[in-house]
Amino acid sequence: MYSNSGARKSVDSLASPTSPQSVRSEFPFHTARHGSVSTRRGSAASSIHSVGGALDQGSWGGAVLEIGQNAISTLLQPPIVRTGLLPHTTAPASSAHKPPTARDIPPVTLTTIQKVNPAEFEPYLKQVGALYRQLQKVKESEEEDIIHRNRGRGDEELGEPFEPNRLQPSRRAPNSRRASVSSISSWTNIEAPSPVRRSSSNYTRKIAQGPPPLSTIPVVYFEEDFHLENPRTFDVVSERSEVIRQEEKGSNGNGTVPRKALATNAILQEKLSWYMDTVEMHLISSISTASTTFFSALGSLKELHTEAAESVERIKTLRQELEGLDEEIVISGLNTIQQRRRRENVQQLHHAVLQLKEVVSQLANCESLVDSGDVDAALDSIDSLERLIAGEDDEFRPPAPALRDVQLRDLRGATALQGVNDDMNILRSRIGKAYETKFVASLMTDLKRHVEEVSTREVLMRWSSASVRARGGRARDPSAFPSYFSSTDVLRAQLIESLAGLYRAKQITVAVTAYRESVIKEIRNLVKQGLPSSNDDDNMSVMSASTATGGRKLSQREKSSILARNLRALDPADAEELLVKIYVSVTEILRRASTQVKLMLDVAASIEDGSIPSGLKSPPLKSPPMSPSVRRTSVAGLEAQEEIHKVLDLAALLGNAVDIAQDKIVRVLRVRSEQSTHLDLVWFLRYFTLNLHFANECESISGRSGTQLKDEVNDHIKKFVQNHGDSEQQKLAQGMESDQWGAIDFSEKHNAQLQRIMQCSTSDPPDWAVGTQIWVPHPDDEVNGNEKTAQNNGAGKSKAFIDSESFVLPNSAIYCLEGMENFLHLVVGIPSITSDVAKSLMQYLRAFDSRCKQLILGAGATKSAGLKNITTRHLASSSQALGFVAALIPYVREFIRRHAGSGAAAGLMTDFDKVKRDYQEHMQTIYDKLVEIMSGRAGTHARTARAIEWHTDLKSPHPYMEILVKESSLLHRNLVKHLSEDTVRMIMIPVFSSFKEQFGPAFQEADPVTEAGRDSMLRDLETFKAKLGHIDGFGDTSDYLANIVKSKQVKSASPPPSETKGEDEKKEVGAEKGEEANDGAEK
Repeated sequence: MYSNSGARKSVDSLASPTSPQSVRSEFPFHTARHGSVSTRRGSAASSIHSVGGALDQGSWGGAVLEIGQNAISTLLQPPIVRTGLLPHTTAPASSAHKPPTARDIPPVTLTTIQKVNPAEFEPYLKQVGALYRQLQKVKESEEEDIIHRNRGRGDEELGEPFEPNRLQPSRRAPNSRRASVSSISSWTNIEAPSPVRRSSSNYTRKIAQGPPPLSTIPVVYFEEDFHLENPRTFDVVSERSEVIRQEEKGSNGNGTVPRKALATNAILQEKLSWYMDTVEMHLISSISTASTTFFSALGSLKELHTEAAESVERIKTLRQELEGLDEEIVISGLNTIQQRRRRENVQQLHHAVLQLKEVVSQLANCESLVDSGDVDAALDSIDSLERLIAGEDDEFRPPAPALRDVQLRDLRGATALQGVNDDMNILRSRIGKAYETKFVASLMTDLKRHVEEVSTREVLMRWSSASVRARGGRARDPSAFPSYFSSTDVLRAQLIESLAGLYRAKQITVAVTAYRESVIKEIRNLVKQGLPSSNDDDNMSVMSASTATGGRKLSQREKSSILARNLRALDPADAEELLVKIYVSVTEILRRASTQVKLMLDVAASIEDGSIPSGLKSPPLKSPPMSPSVRRTSVAGLEAQEEIHKVLDLAALLGNAVDIAQDKIVRVLRVRSEQSTHLDLVWFLRYFTLNLHFANECESISGRSGTQLKDEVNDHIKKFVQNHGDSEQQKLAQGMESDQWGAIDFSEKHNAQLQRIMQCSTSDPPDWAVGTQIWVPHPDDEVNGNEKTAQNNGAGKSKAFIDSESFVLPNSAIYCLEGMENFLHLVVGIPSITSDVAKSLMQYLRAFDSRCKQLILGAGATKSAGLKNITTRHLASSSQALGFVAALIPYVREFIRRHAGSGAAAGLMTDFDKVKRDYQEHMQTIYDKLVEIMSGRAGTHARTARAIEWHTDLKSPHPYMEILVKESSLLHRNLVKHLSEDTVRMIMIPVFSSFKEQFGPAFQEADPVTEAGRDSMLRDLETFKAKLGHIDGFGDTSDYLANIVKSKQVKSASPPPSETKGEDEKKEVGAEKGEEANDGAEK
């Protein structure tokens, strides 16, 4: 909407040509204009002179006086003072009635103005639009002339030239002001001094000046959404006028700005009438200006219409002349041409009928050939029949006699041959089925032949070589190509014929799909055929089995149960044979299938373009298998290869086949899980290696890792490691409990085991690869632990040597040696479980150490092995066994370091060092025990020496000294036999030191009394030195004791010997000689 300054305008401002207003370049015709027409027509003050801007003052005044006090507006609202009328308070005396109030006047119901859809004016606007555009062009062309004529004339009241022929309002002067209704008179007086007499010059000037500009009309009337019933629009049009003034005051006592009150709406009606007259005058002026050009164009249109009529008449005359020529010349010629064409059509129809007859004849011939099984000739006939239907000449056979002079046509779109196409498709399908059967049969026969003829040993060796190369090792090169690459000549010849026929029969897709399904089915059958029978039990005869089942057919669940029982009943050799057969068959059939697919693609590339009759086919190619082809592949060959690629998808076929085979194999392995995890070492290594090679081969073939199979085998490995550790510890405990702890002969077999363990620190012994060479039959079981010697005294027994140290070993050490080798052998066979095996091995070594303590130091061997007592020989033998195992631990430690890797090796090395320290501490405990035993025996003999009366003169050593010498000599012999010199010296030094500590005080307390008694003591020491002086570690023991004896003060004469004490000594000697403990003291 517009501002208040533009909404409230008096008649002066609307009529003044100098009123300010924005310039409008065009005049928008509004649809609500008819709403103001009735008001304009009903106004008594309307006059043509209002267009010129001059209102008749006398007429205006009379109209006002004529209304007087009887107007509704006068009754409702006091008149405006500017109009010169008197208010209600000054009503004349002739008015005797009381003015009505607002309540006395009934409310007026506004009539709803019907809205007209602007779309109803579109036909009219389209009709007038062309004329309006033409009017605009004429107006623009005449604009310059009008400006030139009016350039010399000036307007005293307007500040700019006026252009009467343009629908464009002039600008208002910026200094215009509002004027009241009373200013109309003053403006009119200026323009016309007299309301009746107007000078001719003034009138001429008014006419030249033209109608008032459109700018005098408020902008609200030109808006597109002008609707008078809109309260806001009506408020602007009525200049915010009210019928009765309502005096109101604000809250502060000051009245708000009052709205202008009108005594009558005549002024508004007059303004609206004047606005419409102004628009009408402008329309009249514009239309009159453009009328000349309009009528000129109308005349030109009539001239064109006349010329068109003349042309039509001339054309009509020419047509009449041409009709005569047509009847005389053209029609007769056309008749002749039509007859000739008809004859040609009849001849072509005759040829087509003959051609159709030949089609039916050849179709019957094709059906007979297919029924007789001659698919090659039938396919040639179908190809010839297709050429005949297509209207092409056959290059490979002469035409039929009936068609020699016949021009062939393309009959493929004929309705009569629609059924023939279906029949030929059926015949091609039957022919393709025959070729498909031959194609699949030749390929499957080749697969089965290969599986039957392949060498299992060759396949297993090839798998082993591939596994070695995968680990970065060096394997022997194969002497020839694998067998799945050979013997392809016969198959190539068969595929050339089959693929050519399938391509011509358009059945390659169906045949290759059938081959794919046959391969998958064969994989399933291979796994199933290798399994033991599931129809009867091996432990029952056929008669007993049928009796047990009541003669009924076994259910699938019962068959599965029988099959599982038969699988568990297989011994290790039979189970391995079963797996080898299945694994080799599955992998070799897949290898051969991949070779067949490559051969198939190579043969497909040799298919030539066009249908070649069987008698003209190329001979089979003699190139080596998979040799690069130098020939150029035809379009047909490329199409065949692409079709085979799309349908077969070799990678998907091999992957699907591997998944199916491994799924069934995993079920078999799960059934035999308990039996597999309790195999002996070599059998399990063969079992693991076989599964490992099979998984690697499947991955090499299909590119899939076979996670399910590997997870199952890994689970078996974990269980086997646990079972193996427990089994080895059990065997060790049983062997040690029955051991007599005597020295045995260290045989060549044991020495070989020792050498392998010592070699493993730097390289894996070749003998430990026995379990990985699955193509070699399993070696015969060897009886271990039966090589026991009849004598346990160690006489003449060979020793075990580690570096420069020798060991005389008991059976327990041999048992431990064999167990350690088994653990290391397991690591070589399965390197991935080195950490687990190393932990199990350390538990095994701790168990050996613990059992030694229990049996020897704890005297457990007296109960388990039936020993009477534990002697120094048993202690020395136990020490030797511990030292032997401890000496092997560094070799085992380095072996584990090589196989475990840097991450897990650090912790394992520390654990092995701790085990070795435990062994060394155990050995030291045994040494201390030996010293403790001899110290105890020395103490006993020292107490005997204190009780001797040395004044008795004996010519021989006393019995205590003889026994001490004998015990010490026996100890030394046992130590020398079992221990090294350094160890013997380490033990004997504290033993002789204990002699000094025990006998020194005893000799100091002795009182020889006489010289003879002192000589008797010296005689004992001389015997002690003579018998034990050569022992390393003896030192100055004898001299130390002799000096003590020599320092004794004795008498010259000695008393007679006492026979009583002599008899007591003899009894003691006899008792000690009768003891078996001369070889050592009982613990």
